[in-house]
Amino acid sequence: MSALSARRALIERSAAERTTAYRLFHGSAEGCGGLTIDRYGDVLLIQTFHRTLEDDELAEIVAFYAAAQPGLLPIYNDRSSANSRVTNTLPAETMQLAEQPRMVSECGINYRFRARHAGQDPWLFLDLRAARKRVMQDAKDKSVLNLFAYTCGVGIAAAVAGAREVINIDFSESALAVGKENAGLNRIPISVRFIRSDFFPAARQYAGLGQSQIVRRKKLPDFPKLVAQKFDVVFLDPPRHAKSAFGVVDLVNDYAAVFKPALLATSEGGTLYCCNNVGQVDRLAWLDQLERSARKAGRPIREAEWIEPEEDFPSYDGNPPLKVLRLSV
Repeated sequence: MSALSARRALIERSAAERTTAYRLFHGSAEGCGGLTIDRYGDVLLIQTFHRTLEDDELAEIVAFYAAAQPGLLPIYNDRSSANSRVTNTLPAETMQLAEQPRMVSECGINYRFRARHAGQDPWLFLDLRAARKRVMQDAKDKSVLNLFAYTCGVGIAAAVAGAREVINIDFSESALAVGKENAGLNRIPISVRFIRSDFFPAARQYAGLGQSQIVRRKKLPDFPKLVAQKFDVVFLDPPRHAKSAFGVVDLVNDYAAVFKPALLATSEGGTLYCCNNVGQVDRLAWLDQLERSARKAGRPIREAEWIEPEEDFPSYDGNPPLKVLRLSV
């Protein structure tokens, strides 16, 4: 009840902004770690990450929101097993509804959504809403590079906001396919590009660093050949950890590995957005690391702005798991 009351202004504002997707309960900061409850259009998405809900607990949640937010279809995804995979079965009729492609809106922009699909995460991360809004303020008449684009929400938002060029880079063909669907759901005056590539060869080529095909006498996998280019706005949203033949993504110990090529692909006087979704990383220590890396690369940070999540993602200690920096470089 208190979580819903705290969101009253946000829910009213969301209706005015034509936004139909937001978090209703953020358990880690609202008294029940590992439980999240989100509204995605006409779906009430209940997810657990630490333990499975008992039947009576699930029934109580469903009953409460049936009264508080009537008309929503409740879907429960239990992700408390290893690797955060959805493991619980649903009745056949409910599963059919959960797998049905739907559309949600954010600031009038349409995005594809399915409560159940072959992956594990919803196709639109709600905690990035504030960042997508900020990118829209920067995007008009600008070139935008979206790195680790996933389903390309940032790129689509930039294109709708009037960017003159948008390129989305991601290694997942299925995620980019959803991104293309997202583009088709909106009126976009430009042809948005979707490039399937490992981050490292794409970012290195755009940065002018180049990417060898053979390293230590070992032939690397094929990758798209790209021409060096600087972008007015670059958005960098890497996963916590990933490893490929081209390099390692490690947001705790070596953010600089992804930061440097993204920085060098950003135009002088441009804007670089950096995201870090590791909760235990201290935000000020991370900013200090970025400032040192930027100076070492000869591209010092001129101004840094924190993009705080909106009210549906409260933080009990002022250090939210997702940290987003808008850097003027």
